[in-house]
Amino acid sequence: MKAVICREFAPVEELEIGAFDAPEVAPGKVLIDVEAAGVNFPDGLMVQGKYQTKPPVPFVPGSELGGTVRAVGEGVTGLAVGDRVVAFSGTGGFAQQALVPAPQVFPLPDAADAVVASGMLITYGTSYHALKDRAQLKPGETLLVLGAAGGVGLAAVELGALMGARVIAAASTEEKLALARTYGAAETINYATEDFRERIKELTGGKGVDVVYDPVGGDLTVPAIKSLAWYGRLLVVGFAAGQIPQIPANLLLLKSASAVGVLWGNSLRADPVHHAGNIAQLLEWLAAGRIKPEVDTVFPLDQAVKAINHVMERRAQGKVILTMAAEGESK
Repeated sequence: MKAVICREFAPVEELEIGAFDAPEVAPGKVLIDVEAAGVNFPDGLMVQGKYQTKPPVPFVPGSELGGTVRAVGEGVTGLAVGDRVVAFSGTGGFAQQALVPAPQVFPLPDAADAVVASGMLITYGTSYHALKDRAQLKPGETLLVLGAAGGVGLAAVELGALMGARVIAAASTEEKLALARTYGAAETINYATEDFRERIKELTGGKGVDVVYDPVGGDLTVPAIKSLAWYGRLLVVGFAAGQIPQIPANLLLLKSASAVGVLWGNSLRADPVHHAGNIAQLLEWLAAGRIKPEVDTVFPLDQAVKAINHVMERRAQGKVILTMAAEGESK
């Protein structure tokens, strides 16, 4: 089969596009003919050996996908050959076929677009788990989303608004903030041109925000913590800025605040039944048009390096998708 191949941990440009042995179905697993796969920031970290987990090389990157069930392994129930599905693969998604543990494969409603859905599991799964399970976000609370035009950030804006929160979106350009407003942000902050903390004080009447969704890290995290309201919650989602911030514990103490870690993939593996319910809800909203994931660019598999770099350089507004198409590129 054709695949993106990481032969050793190295810069993204060292990835190969070529032939790789197709996986064989195994007990408890589902073999999927891949139609499309979402591109995520951790994919770029993983091929460089910079992610929390390091798969043995050579391997095929790609942590989420959509496609059709080709075969089901012994013991798998609820899925059949020919079913349209989306899946969290962890690795292996950037290929024509992928083998995924059955609890990480989810039926796709007939009304849902497979290409769009192939790139929403991680962003929307992460954001829904973060807001619903980890922050226990309540209607009427104020949610501050950093990196609000990226994949997980934009999903958090949309889901936060759907869940009844007042959403403040923070990003680095007016174009990104305009996109966030179309997804439900009530107010916006340009942290490249505005005083971040003063703007939050202005928007909240000095009270601060109830929840901070932080996939960025770096220099923004500590000012965001300082801007929490009493009993506020900081959601530690990722470090797209490239720097893992040191959180002064006294800042949490002063507001009786919490710093809460969010790692959706591991959480899904630990409690697949709960997360199956979350994913079913998200796919139901997708099919009904209540959420509309933003697709930034669709690349063919041959342009995987370009697609990953587009995400790693934080140029994407919404989700980047790889299809198994051999050539061309579409927006």
